[in-house]
Amino acid sequence: MNNNEHSLLARLGTAIDSGTVNQVRHILNNLSPPDIAHQLETAPPRMRHVLWELVDSDINGEVLQELSDDIQLEFLKQMDGAEVASITEGLDVDDIVDILQQLPDRVIPEVLQAMSVQDRQRVESVLTYNEDTAGGLMDTEVVTVRPDITIDVVLRYLRRFEELPDVTDNLFVVSRNDTFLGVLPLSKLLTSGLNTTVREVMNTEVEAIHVNLTDSEVAQLFQRQDLVSAAVIDDKHRLVGRITIDDVVDVIVEDADHSLLALAGLSDTEDTFSSVTRTTPRRALWLGVNLLTAILASAAISMFEATLEKVVALAILMPIVASMGGVAGSQTLTVVIRGMALGQIERSNLKWLLSKEFAVGALNGMLWATVMGVIVSLWFGDWTIALVIAIAMAINLMAAALAGTLLPVMLRAMHIDPALAGSVILTTVTDIVGFVSFLGLATVFFG
Repeated sequence: MNNNEHSLLARLGTAIDSGTVNQVRHILNNLSPPDIAHQLETAPPRMRHVLWELVDSDINGEVLQELSDDIQLEFLKQMDGAEVASITEGLDVDDIVDILQQLPDRVIPEVLQAMSVQDRQRVESVLTYNEDTAGGLMDTEVVTVRPDITIDVVLRYLRRFEELPDVTDNLFVVSRNDTFLGVLPLSKLLTSGLNTTVREVMNTEVEAIHVNLTDSEVAQLFQRQDLVSAAVIDDKHRLVGRITIDDVVDVIVEDADHSLLALAGLSDTEDTFSSVTRTTPRRALWLGVNLLTAILASAAISMFEATLEKVVALAILMPIVASMGGVAGSQTLTVVIRGMALGQIERSNLKWLLSKEFAVGALNGMLWATVMGVIVSLWFGDWTIALVIAIAMAINLMAAALAGTLLPVMLRAMHIDPALAGSVILTTVTDIVGFVSFLGLATVFFG
């Protein structure tokens, strides 16, 4: 948060505390909807609800769709179906659908019933698709033209609109049965002769997006082709909607939030200022999972209790073996999960990646095993302990490389989020392999 943002939040807080409601309303409603949403997200719960009540009713919907899912739901729970329908009136279909998907299924029909017939039909057509697909992401508001008409006719047709849909860079060219044929860029529209037909200047080499393509794949396509908007088609190649760059930015931000929070075992709907009673159960789950994995590692250590009693130095050195394996595994895990998110990892290149990561683990294992072996021999004056920790460290780094590569692939195959579960399982693997190899070798060497 910069100083200006901090100052604004402080001013709002001071105004609320002093009871100057009109001043708060004036400050708040002079901001843009995204900025209002930002102030709501940065405010503690009590202050947040006061601010929300002061937002002008004609921009409630725009502010609501800018909020995180958790806070959206917090406000939506306080509304009935008619209120939700009222505040979402005028929003893009994709934004309305995003808001409705936060509601319980039993409430959605109530909201739809309160909408106009036209809005209801448009929203229902998008609700039929999974929210994580192109269909769930698209907006059905598109401007279409036929290939056989002239530029003059297109211009006269566009003048009938009060305004074009946001982020319009192309008009979509379709046949009489709505089959997608290509796009007419606005740049071509403005620079072509009036008697030129759309067919002569349209671009037919654009790639349309299938309605069932995942939102992550859509984002990758936009990135690769530097798209501003793209057509969405169904199985019959008919135009059903469009996706714009602002929708894709939302997907990228959500994916980034998910990856960051998942590393800590948290949901991407986590509200920074949510109550203690809501936050505690969410975090308790993965703390419990981590406790179980820690017990497994401790159980592995307990099998070598006699060896530890004989050689106390082993207890001092154990954390080093586990820590090195954990860090090496995390490096590999992060690279693999990133590659999967970018669509770079497939069956065809998985074997090569596995070989590469194993080689990296082996080389680093030998390097740091040698370094640690020398350090331990000088530290304890015992070449046997040095040899034990060197071999154990090499084994653990190679195991970490294998686990870091294979775990995300296996978890994805089981429909488990690798970002969420990968680090917990990886830590367990590297701890157990490290402890068992270190203490097992020590048992062999020291009896």
